[in-house]
Amino acid sequence: MKAIAAVDSGWSIGRGGKLLVSIPADKEHFKAKTMGKAVIMGRKTFESLPGKKPLRGRYNIVLTRDPDYRADGAVIAHSPAEAAEAAASAGYADEDTVVIGGGEIYRLMLPYTDTAYITKIEYVYDADTTFPDLDKDPEWELAAAGEEQTYFDLVYEFDVYRRVKR
Repeated sequence: MKAIAAVDSGWSIGRGGKLLVSIPADKEHFKAKTMGKAVIMGRKTFESLPGKKPLRGRYNIVLTRDPDYRADGAVIAHSPAEAAEAAASAGYADEDTVVIGGGEIYRLMLPYTDTAYITKIEYVYDADTTFPDLDKDPEWELAAAGEEQTYFDLVYEFDVYRRVKR
């Protein structure tokens, strides 16, 4: 299973249910890595999508503790194992399943992942939600550092982390 996130220098990903910044190339990167795949997200992330509608061209799985939660066009799961099983039951292999957030869902699903696509933004935002710091996690290593890019005054790169041990 994969994970994808845009993080600032402190591994923050959001504030108040919103992304920290919108970078067009990062949106394209996200689309390229998730299109045609199963995506696992939390309820808050699902509800933050435009129109609270599932992402088109993807098999949407919403992970929530609420046993009564319903989301048109999405499969509901109540545990990380159930979310992984929902993707597998729909015919998506681990390499075709991507965790897309938010913070709590990344922490819950990280044990199931072997690759993380991280857009690193060289800036520190005022944030309230984070992604686990893979640079400090001995189970993970930076497998490929992306080329430095800029968007106005923001510097960022697309990095790939791989799990090296469990």
